[in-house]
Amino acid sequence: MVKTLGYMLTWTTYGTWLQGDERGYVKKGKVLGANRSLQEVNAANQTAKTVKLTRQEQEIVRKAIESEATRLGREIYSMAICYNHVHIVLNYTGDPIESFVGRCKNSARVALQANGFSGRVWTKGYDKRYCFDEKSLNDRIGYVRRHN
Repeated sequence: MVKTLGYMLTWTTYGTWLQGDERGYVKKGKVLGANRSLQEVNAANQTAKTVKLTRQEQEIVRKAIESEATRLGREIYSMAICYNHVHIVLNYTGDPIESFVGRCKNSARVALQANGFSGRVWTKGYDKRYCFDEKSLNDRIGYVRRHN
């Protein structure tokens, strides 16, 4: 039986990486290509402004996620908080990963709001990549580190 060693998680800030984006996008775990008309429809349907985190806001998000991970007993191997998305590689536990992501998004949102941010921060959902061996785990840690 294959054992999961960890996960790479990715989620985006609201409005910055829409379905149909020219960089590609992930839907239900599959990477899909550019689709300009789909992207335009999604942009027109936005209900809030596009969120691009400042350096200060990125640091607030980092601290909130680190604090939540510590509280939950999760080890973060690598993390990158970019202006338009978050990458985290972390250890495996038997706890549902959806709960961890939700808590991190919420903690970061609350921390941003405590520092004057208003409005929606994150898109719905996230991408999850499993790390079943040391190579995939180390490759994903390296990928995330290159984002810093």
